[in-house]
Amino acid sequence: MLTKIAIYLFLYPLSLLPMTILYGIGKVMRFFMYTLFSYRKKVVQTNLRNSFSDFSKEKLKQIEQKYYTHLCNLFVEGIKLLSISRKNLMLRYVCKNPELVNQYFDAGKSVILMSAHYNNWEWLVLSLAMQFKHHGVGVGKENSNKSFEKTINKFRTRYGTEVIFAKTIREVVSQYDENNKLTAYMMLSDQAPNSVKKPFVTSFLHQPSNMIYGSEYFALKYNYPVLYYVVKQKKRGYYEFELELITSDPSSTTYGEITKKYVSLLERDIKNEPIYWLWSHRRWKHKVELPSKNDL
Repeated sequence: MLTKIAIYLFLYPLSLLPMTILYGIGKVMRFFMYTLFSYRKKVVQTNLRNSFSDFSKEKLKQIEQKYYTHLCNLFVEGIKLLSISRKNLMLRYVCKNPELVNQYFDAGKSVILMSAHYNNWEWLVLSLAMQFKHHGVGVGKENSNKSFEKTINKFRTRYGTEVIFAKTIREVVSQYDENNKLTAYMMLSDQAPNSVKKPFVTSFLHQPSNMIYGSEYFALKYNYPVLYYVVKQKKRGYYEFELELITSDPSSTTYGEITKKYVSLLERDIKNEPIYWLWSHRRWKHKVELPSKNDL
């Protein structure tokens, strides 16, 4: 109840402020997070150092500092999510090549969209059903605060996107497939899997890494085309995302091929602009070993 009250009486009114004022709040927040309290700074520094061992200390420090600015911008953009209009949202979050997805709707096929916690992903959750012809489904990770999750999902889904979680995804995909409900499933596949028994292990950012295998699992089971997308910041508060085809026929791929292709594309984009990935999460908390060189 307290969470719901905080959202409606504090965060929602705050979201009505112009973005310039919200970004000003973000600057104040950055001072507290980065300078005063060093929020997860050791985690960020370790992740950056292990991922870019060839970078100088000065370059790593620059990325670290810019990352915290980006993180606070993400936070206030998350607040804006609560009240942003359809028109403003679609002006600020643009798909460069939606025809790459829409062609599969015209062909009667659902699709899987693979990406990461890179740049602003929450605004795509909000706008997914407006970006493409498909019904939009965002596959998320459950929050431990159920009151927060229930309340925030009311805002996330108000423009037609459906949000589901691991415990219901098998049932939902099966039902929609049986009823021929053409769906675009948005799956963020960069976080450490909840279970260390079921991940796909490969090399990612120069480290043996557990990668979520769910996207490939459902692609193979239903033979859904798989696309990767990267979100780029055109300027503060304005984003453009571009799609790339991973495979139009998963049944013709070998085990791990889809996941490895996704990892390769994500790694490319993180290396190009590293400040926009979510470095403050412990993505390598489970130590693993690569099975063999042939599996990299």
